Amino acid sequence: MASNPTKPSGLPGKMKKDESLLGKLGGTLVRKKKLKEVSDLQEDGKNAIITPLLHTDPELLPEDTLLEENAERTILDPTSREDLNFKDLQKVLIDWINSELEEDRIIVKDLEEDLYDGQVLQKLFEKLSGHKLNVAEVTQSEIGQKQKLQTVLEAVNVVLRPLDWNTEWSVDSIHSKNLVSIVCLLLALAIYYAAPIRLPEHVSIKVIVVKKKEGILQTAHVTKQLTSTTTKMMIGRSERDAFDTLLDHAPDKLNVVKTSLITFVNKHLNKLNLEVTELESQFADGVYLVLLMGLLENYFVPLYHFYLTPESFEQKVHNVTFAFELMQDGGLQKPKARPEDVVNLNLKSTLRVLYNLFTNYKNSE
Repeated sequence: MASNPTKPSGLPGKMKKDESLLGKLGGTLVRKKKLKEVSDLQEDGKNAIITPLLHTDPELLPEDTLLEENAERTILDPTSREDLNFKDLQKVLIDWINSELEEDRIIVKDLEEDLYDGQVLQKLFEKLSGHKLNVAEVTQSEIGQKQKLQTVLEAVNVVLRPLDWNTEWSVDSIHSKNLVSIVCLLLALAIYYAAPIRLPEHVSIKVIVVKKKEGILQTAHVTKQLTSTTTKMMIGRSERDAFDTLLDHAPDKLNVVKTSLITFVNKHLNKLNLEVTELESQFADGVYLVLLMGLLENYFVPLYHFYLTPESFEQKVHNVTFAFELMQDGGLQKPKARPEDVVNLNLKSTLRVLYNLFTNYKNSE
């Protein structure tokens, strides 16, 4: 009987086919692996170049990295946005701007969103300096906004340059809504023009300082002090006058000035059988200031408008503030002194207020 052997030739043929397939597949996988390795190396090399430029710090935005060689930018650390002292400082600055620009019906609610285009900064500087800037009133385009900012900041820097002020702002930083730059600019203006506000003392923030060197961004986290003590900040004010000179260089002549002012105020207060012998203390509660303004302008001030016998600090501040309003109603400029300083027996502040009255009413009977 004939046997029925299995065909031996079929298996080797199949094996060869499978081996050939595996070989090709293996070769393809190897090639793909090598290509992936090359691609990964290329990507790693690309990242090694780009990463230092774009992702130096997780808290940086892409626009924060767009710097020229050796340029530097200071950015607010996100943790400082919730700092209560920093928030308080922003509120004081916002209230000050709104007070200054009240006649222009300008209301600022957010420093970053409302000041970046230069419109409010233009109006504020014009009000503070008394000089009109040659800029377009309304600018919608980015180019127009930056041109306005350029004009405003040049005018500001011209004023501050003689004092060697450290200008920590630029057109690009303000227009990019850099809060650190905006606050530093406003602080400089408030201090230079002796704004009648009380700046919070010892306000510090955390910032990220970004600098480009040899094409690579370098970052550092530092603490930046924005305000110091009221006394030190007042020294930075540009508006030094005769009383600064007297107190600093000729204190012996101060009594002569005080005597002249006492003679002036008593000439009018004597009509109400009142007399002043001490300038610092007797004007600190605002009562004599209010009565003096009524006498100088020849009207009776209703007693319900002020506290005749103030007891608290707030009541005294109310009286002095009211006296300042009467001065403005009489055509005088808003006093540079703050009501709080007068109440706190600050001699220079009191002298400035009284000297302003003396200058305007010295010939009044």
